[in-house]
Amino acid sequence: MPHCDEALATTLPHNAFTSSSVFTSGYAPGYAKLNKRGGAGGWSPLDTDHYQWLQVDLGSRKQVSSVATQGRYSSSDWITRYRLLYSDTGRNWKLYHQDGNIWAFAGNSNTESVVRHDLQHPVVARYLRIVPLDWSSEGRIGLRLEIYGCPYWADVINFDGQGVISYRFKVKKMKILKDVIALKFKTSESEGVILHGEGQQGDYITLELRRAKLLLQINLGSNQYGSILGHTSVTSGSLLDDHHWHSVVIERYRRNVNFTLDQHTQHFRTNGEFDHLDLDYELTFGGMPYSGKPISGGRKNFKGCMEGINYNGDNITDLARRKKLDTSSFRNLSFICVESHTFPVFFNATSFLQLPGRVEHNMVSVGFQFRTWNTNGLLLFSALADGMLELVLVDGKVNVHINVTQKKNTRIDISSGSGLNDGEWHDVRFLAKENFAMLTIDGDEASSVRTNTPVQIVTGGTYHFGGYFQRTSVSPTLRSFQGCMQLIHVDDQLADLHAVERGRLGAFENVSLDMCAIIDRCMPNHCEHGGRCTQTWDSFSCTCDGTGYTGATCHTSIYEQSCEAYKHLGRASDSYWIDPDGSGPLGPFKVICNITEDKVWTTVMNNLPAQTSVTGSSRERRTVLQLNYSASMEQVSAITSSSEHCEQHVAYACRTSRLLNTPEGTPYTWWVGKGNEKHFYWGGSGPGIQKCACGIERNCTDSKYYCNCDADQKQWREDSGLLVYKDHLPVNQIAVGDTNRPGSEAKLTVGPLRCHGDRNYWNAASFNTPSSYLHFSTFQGETSADISFYFKTSAPYGVFLENLGNTDFIRLELKSPTVVSFSFDVGNGPVELNVHSPTPLNDDQWHRVSAERNVKEAVLQLDQQYQEVRPAPPQGHTRLQLYSQLYVGAAGGQRGFLGCIRSLKMNGVTLDLEERAQVTPGVKPGCSGHCTSYGMYCRNGGKCLEKYNGYSCDCSSTAYNGPFCTKDIGGFFEAGTLVKYSFIPETAAAPNKDAKDISQTSPLETNLTQEDLSFSFSTSSSPSILVYISSKSQDFMAVVLRHNGTLQLRYSLGGLREPFTVDVDQRNLANGQPHSINISRDGRTLWVQLDHYPSVSYSLPEESDTEFNNIKSLFLGKVFETGQVDPVLIEKYNTPGFVGCLSRVQFNSIYPLKAALRSHIAAPVSHQGKLVESNCGASPLTIPPMSAATDPWHLDGGPDFPFNEERVIPDGVNRNSAIIGGIIAVVIFTILCTLVFLIRYMFRHKGTYHTNEAKGAESAASADAAIIGTDPNFTETIEESKKEWFI
Repeated sequence: MPHCDEALATTLPHNAFTSSSVFTSGYAPGYAKLNKRGGAGGWSPLDTDHYQWLQVDLGSRKQVSSVATQGRYSSSDWITRYRLLYSDTGRNWKLYHQDGNIWAFAGNSNTESVVRHDLQHPVVARYLRIVPLDWSSEGRIGLRLEIYGCPYWADVINFDGQGVISYRFKVKKMKILKDVIALKFKTSESEGVILHGEGQQGDYITLELRRAKLLLQINLGSNQYGSILGHTSVTSGSLLDDHHWHSVVIERYRRNVNFTLDQHTQHFRTNGEFDHLDLDYELTFGGMPYSGKPISGGRKNFKGCMEGINYNGDNITDLARRKKLDTSSFRNLSFICVESHTFPVFFNATSFLQLPGRVEHNMVSVGFQFRTWNTNGLLLFSALADGMLELVLVDGKVNVHINVTQKKNTRIDISSGSGLNDGEWHDVRFLAKENFAMLTIDGDEASSVRTNTPVQIVTGGTYHFGGYFQRTSVSPTLRSFQGCMQLIHVDDQLADLHAVERGRLGAFENVSLDMCAIIDRCMPNHCEHGGRCTQTWDSFSCTCDGTGYTGATCHTSIYEQSCEAYKHLGRASDSYWIDPDGSGPLGPFKVICNITEDKVWTTVMNNLPAQTSVTGSSRERRTVLQLNYSASMEQVSAITSSSEHCEQHVAYACRTSRLLNTPEGTPYTWWVGKGNEKHFYWGGSGPGIQKCACGIERNCTDSKYYCNCDADQKQWREDSGLLVYKDHLPVNQIAVGDTNRPGSEAKLTVGPLRCHGDRNYWNAASFNTPSSYLHFSTFQGETSADISFYFKTSAPYGVFLENLGNTDFIRLELKSPTVVSFSFDVGNGPVELNVHSPTPLNDDQWHRVSAERNVKEAVLQLDQQYQEVRPAPPQGHTRLQLYSQLYVGAAGGQRGFLGCIRSLKMNGVTLDLEERAQVTPGVKPGCSGHCTSYGMYCRNGGKCLEKYNGYSCDCSSTAYNGPFCTKDIGGFFEAGTLVKYSFIPETAAAPNKDAKDISQTSPLETNLTQEDLSFSFSTSSSPSILVYISSKSQDFMAVVLRHNGTLQLRYSLGGLREPFTVDVDQRNLANGQPHSINISRDGRTLWVQLDHYPSVSYSLPEESDTEFNNIKSLFLGKVFETGQVDPVLIEKYNTPGFVGCLSRVQFNSIYPLKAALRSHIAAPVSHQGKLVESNCGASPLTIPPMSAATDPWHLDGGPDFPFNEERVIPDGVNRNSAIIGGIIAVVIFTILCTLVFLIRYMFRHKGTYHTNEAKGAESAASADAAIIGTDPNFTETIEESKKEWFI
């Protein structure tokens, strides 16, 4: 309608206006015309209360677009809030709805100003009612009004449930590519076919009512196997049996369909692969054709009215009126809508309807229909002459309770039905007489509930429907009901509710007569991402379980956007659920996150087995391998588009099978990537280059070809490499075309898709002046909006972003150093949420802000722990309507933001701040200084290194590895394995395959007054030397496991006859479990800590020196040293050597074991024997606590050291470990003894023994290198006289 704004009420006669009552004749409703001063200057009712109304009869149906109100002229009378009702007949009123609620319009604030409201959705009606809700506090209800709109006319057809209209096609079979179907309908029935068409090939289209919902079913054709692949079914709306007009539009082009019901549009795509709707003969309106096939399934025909039926430009109602269509199935075709005879009654929580019945009668017979969303409510209560009767809804069932207190108490309880709070009309019939009671739900006599309990009923004569609030001796279990009732029968008589309305029968309070104000708050469904909607009369709620989303409307994803985000929460490599578009349409999916030292890799697996064999394919008949991934193509595209780099390894192993047919031919094999594009290059090459990796590197088997396989040889060859052009990835299909010749075969391998980096997560901009800002297109978030970002600043305040409308707006800002604010207005007035931080936010560290606003609530969250939630008002505007551009930063320069904003997401879409910042003065792309926020994740002394996109942890000066310096570096030692670290540069190191080059001298001091030694170990054998630090003097330090498995620390710094020893623990630590030890010395004071127990301090004797002089070497696992060595160690503990795991070994600032296991680290370290890297069980387990008597850490008189009882290992575990360890030790000892005996036997007749003059010493750079490089067997003999121990 081009312009629908005529004044409709001004020209109406006096009698077109009616009202509930009139104050006096001068206040008659006919004077209630805008800006008129006739009579008393407007309408005022007799009583100023909530039962008053003013009604206008427009004479015929009109389209109404606006309503304007004004107070009574020159008075203190006006209305401040009102509701609008409309109807075609002056009965069965419908309340005007807006934003999913029964709408309350704002009225006037004085007598003369006019307040006009344009209706969000125009309505078509003949009668309008204004119902005042609030009025002037200085006077009474007073009203003048105007209705704006335009004429409306449409052909109407009344369907009687029998007849159908047949629209015959001009040709027998129609292949329809495009459809537009429009109509309006109204009915009191919940079932009925509105239109239907079908074809012999199985195509069909059906629009029908099912359970008062509209169901559209389309099938554009299924495949030859007759499966239901093409069947598509979509449901819309509910409560459509309210006998009010509903508008339907179906627009189809090929497989794309728009399905609109009452301004709510669903877009969907039909299933299958066909585009045409193939129909035969006809399309029928109002039901199934009489020649219908079995597809009809006994469906009911439509009973009600339709108007404005239009099919692809043909006006069906007009053709029917002019008898151009077949209407022979109608008994009496009528073009006037037959109105419903029902008289609905609406109850709120404070309503009741009282109706009279027969008094002192011995039978109760009541019946009614009801509809509600609430699970519980009082349907009917009646006080009997001697007791009470009630019908209540409990948990969606109808329960009847009869309590008769005659000679003895008799109680009858019967129940029937289930799920009756589904919003549909349900019929209840109850009959009770002497010794008999029966309850029937929805007319199902077969499932009626009966009881034959002997009881004598005497009626009281009064029935309360929907509520009972009197305080009497007998009262119901429930007091009220929210819902609607109709067709109320008392004593088998239909209650005359018109008489009730006029006050001639019964009584009522707070009841709305001749209307049902039920609203389906779950239609349209505000629960997003598959959340399940449930509702009561006043509100709805969403169940988000299993969706991957959370919040009042299941809007916000519970998962991070990428593997990069998980790294910055301090997570380790694992499989994780990610949701790249947050609250957007893509669902969450699982990927493998490989978090390495410098990159975070995201891996998506596919289902193609490695080396899939292909035979029998040719160019004419290629074998197509389809790859399915653990995520949809849309989800994978979200990863590739935001990643910095992606790659996928492909390999084609061939035997007499050509791949790309290089150099000039048409490729035999190609692959299909993203967007279903074919690609003719292979791994190691790039787009447009029809080559394999060997062709790029010029090293193919046959130089005439650019692929190894293209040489077409009978031997197995392979072309493999990485596909790295990420806009083409992932590989979806591979079509193989040359394996059909004799002996021809190919084997294909396609690896997982691997990507690293997340440009969305690091997309940042730096705002350098208070007046700088970025602008983007208007934010679209009408009913649900979420905004999330990271910020860091040193400024005390600043606006992060804002978007304005006419009156609506949305804004996020830093109000003060400790307060973040989220403010908005959707038409109900400004709302502001504030979250307070316990620490200042202008600390130049990253902070995370997320804000969400939906029809249920608004939420502001800071750093994922502090939040404020504000429920939305139960009535009011819900749509956020913005018009200006979105400004990131303060557009006006007032309270501008200084600092960085990163990863700004709005409704799941990342705004490209960097791209916009490159062309905006005062704003720079990117942001530095990530270590201030994320440096805490670098553990164990790791250093945080700044990167443009994030940070990395430098673990080079730690005993650890991994992205956060938390990965243990350990080695498994076999008998005889040792690691040696030299503190003093050795001038003549022998070349040795096990020794590393010494590229620089150790910066460590050689005379020490303090040491820090820490390591972990696990072993099942003893004795052994764990760590030994030697010197050029007689000083040494050693940590040993004694024969009984106890740990001992030995220090010799000079001045003492015997080394100073500390027995660290009384227990056997050679129990196969990981243990950690930390030893620190400063001067004379020594601290020792074992596992999780508190450290214990010791003091070196006064006569002991405090300087560790001329330290020379550090040994792990075994000592193999020239010069001064503690003879007790050698004799007792050094043979056969440590067998087990050592890890995270650190001595002051050196990491000998890490240096030995990492070839790229240049250090004066070497090892002998087999050293295998191992994580050694990763971390020490909790050790069972000892009793006070045996616990060396126990301090007398002090509190017991607390331990974690849940993690205590039962003694049996240790005992078993000890037994197993003992058996293994015995076996190893037996084998070693046998070896020693054999070696001695072999060399016995030669009469030789080994000294330090080892073979190869002549050419060795040093004696030590020669010793370590020689055969380990010679360590068995010792030349005692020289005290040169080669152990």
